[in-house]
Amino acid sequence: MMYFFLKTIISAIIIVAVSEIAKKYTWTAAIIVSLPLTSLLAFIWLYWDTKDYQKVIELSYSTIVMSIPSFVFLIVLPILLKFKQNFVFSLIVSIISTAIAYAIFMFIIKKSNFNF
Repeated sequence: MMYFFLKTIISAIIIVAVSEIAKKYTWTAAIIVSLPLTSLLAFIWLYWDTKDYQKVIELSYSTIVMSIPSFVFLIVLPILLKFKQNFVFSLIVSIISTAIAYAIFMFIIKKSNFNF
């Protein structure tokens, strides 16, 4: 239980730190956010828990592939905000758009028998 708590605290500290840095230094925060910190932490926790290189390899490859539809969010949100849409509305539309992109992407992957 303590290990789970430690993982949660470390992960939360990174997220809070980035949001605080973004208040003053947008580009610095963007660089930090663009780093695969979540993936890095997931790889570390997965390896630490399982000691299985193959699981880390599979997660790494899957992360690369599944990053493609996530770009929809990063494109739709700023476009809606530039058009002066409400932030909450823009966020919801971006999330829904991304979910649709993931569904389409998964359909394409399953249809093409693409496996890792």
